[in-house]
Amino acid sequence: MAIEYRFNLGDDIELLYSIELDREFDPEQGNGAPAWTRLANNQCSNCPLKSEEHKHCPAALDLYPVIEDFKGLPAFKKSTVKVITPEREYVKLVGLEEGLRALMGVIMATSACPHMSVLKPMAIQHLPFANNQEFVMRAVSLYLTRQYFNQRDGLTPDWELKGLVKVFQQLQLVNQAFWHRIHDECAGDSNLKAFLNFFSMASSVSYSLETQLQKIRPLIMGREGL
Repeated sequence: MAIEYRFNLGDDIELLYSIELDREFDPEQGNGAPAWTRLANNQCSNCPLKSEEHKHCPAALDLYPVIEDFKGLPAFKKSTVKVITPEREYVKLVGLEEGLRALMGVIMATSACPHMSVLKPMAIQHLPFANNQEFVMRAVSLYLTRQYFNQRDGLTPDWELKGLVKVFQQLQLVNQAFWHRIHDECAGDSNLKAFLNFFSMASSVSYSLETQLQKIRPLIMGREGL
């Protein structure tokens, strides 16, 4: 199963990316990769990987070709982005920061990063160009669905979403470290702005989940339910 992103930058320039959602991590991918992709370079404080066994950060290795392609391009530059999933296609004229945020999100969620793997169910049901409300609603819905199955399997469900907050607190540590990893490499271009937007959406769950839930409450409770 793959998701395809096509960026039309004008002047007959099109950048194409095909992301295999079930891809296996290939350490050989690190051959020739830039120094900022090395695991020890701004390694996440909560990273369980050891540099003696993993020379490179899995998420950084998956992202660096994209970052190289967009290096130096302004975040406000407009691009028609087409996203092709097995079920449907999406097309939107956006600033590069928005298109890149969506692409980076699906790449990181399907990388071999031990922490980012919790987002893989969202990547499988990928919704490009999602706003913050949609992101929160999807994250909470998937988490509660998992709790339902936990209860059916005789496990203790977490209906208060405490575990979800903890998950995103761990992801915040990943995001902060990754920000430092790419900051010098991408200063001033669309890559950095896109990652900042991704960082902001994830932080809304770890720092202000209750506030975000109150924002989406009218969408769910303001009419007859199913």
